[in-house]
Amino acid sequence: MDMGRERPSLGLLLRVGVLLTAVCVCVHVILETGWSGTSEPPGRPSAAGRPILSDQNLGQQSRTKRVSAEVEEQDRSVKKRISYVRTLKKESPGKKRDEDGEAPSAPLSPHRKTPRWHIELEPWASESHSLEEEAKRFLSYITTPQVVCSSLAREEAAPDGSKDAWAVCLDPKYSLTHRIQSKHCRIYSFGLGEDDRTLERSLASSGCEVHCFDPGLKQPHLQEADMWLHRLSVDWRDPNPAVVAQRQYANTKKLATILNDFGHRQVDVLKADMESAEWKILENLILEGVLDSVGQMLLEVHLHWAGFEVGGDDPSVVRYWFSLLKELERADFRLFHVHSDPAKPHLFLHKNILNASSVYTLSWVNTQWKP
Repeated sequence: MDMGRERPSLGLLLRVGVLLTAVCVCVHVILETGWSGTSEPPGRPSAAGRPILSDQNLGQQSRTKRVSAEVEEQDRSVKKRISYVRTLKKESPGKKRDEDGEAPSAPLSPHRKTPRWHIELEPWASESHSLEEEAKRFLSYITTPQVVCSSLAREEAAPDGSKDAWAVCLDPKYSLTHRIQSKHCRIYSFGLGEDDRTLERSLASSGCEVHCFDPGLKQPHLQEADMWLHRLSVDWRDPNPAVVAQRQYANTKKLATILNDFGHRQVDVLKADMESAEWKILENLILEGVLDSVGQMLLEVHLHWAGFEVGGDDPSVVRYWFSLLKELERADFRLFHVHSDPAKPHLFLHKNILNASSVYTLSWVNTQWKP
């Protein structure tokens, strides 16, 4: 009778023991593998009451944070790109007029155009491509003023007329007169060696900021009365950086580089006597869009030979010269003054053609120039 009552008690104890063992195993498995049914991984309580995460959980959290950070960074990058594109569209000068008929705003830096690689050559003067026909067209072009200037400021003339070459236009319909009156005009004068500077001194005394460039000066920069003198000249290319490093300074630079170095955006008058380098320099001004920064250009051209780095047979050379001047016309420059030096020989590419002088001084005004 007593033995019968003990057997059910032993069986119950065995079942309870098995159940407790199973519960312990389940708890151990859950703690080792992590609980996937909750939003936060469980941890063992520390002495301070905060959960201590296992290395595996820390790795999972670190990877999750990195992924989240990358997603957020991509989001920000996409938003920036979208914002930048919208800004470009908003500021684009090529927009159509809006509903109110207002014209689009001008670009932020309208004074520089996209650089070009070559000039546009004009058609031949004749089908025969003869030198005589090319010379006739070219000489007629450079000796025929395109606009009338009612008031000229010239250098002091000599009895033989040799010092009457350089002139600027002070016609009130162009901007130079107003710039002089407001004391905001700027003059660049490029020459090689000693040159008469009576025109520059006259403009300086009128209140213009005058910069004379001569690579033969002994000092890099010098102030003489109301003018600045610089040991520098203009070229159609910038010097080799290795040469500049050896010499400590550069004697010649492109006009765009000089403007940038001096912090100038425009020049009211550009005067240049470059002794046969003028054709390649003019080509550089055209190709780089620097003409937009020039109000008037006074240029001495030499016709006794092709010029530095100008190649081709004689008819091609004259066609190239003529094409450069037509590029000036397309850039809104108009010829207002012409002077031929009577002291120079009458040579045109080493020949006597149409009794042409070997040297002409040509003066153009930018009719659309607005500084």
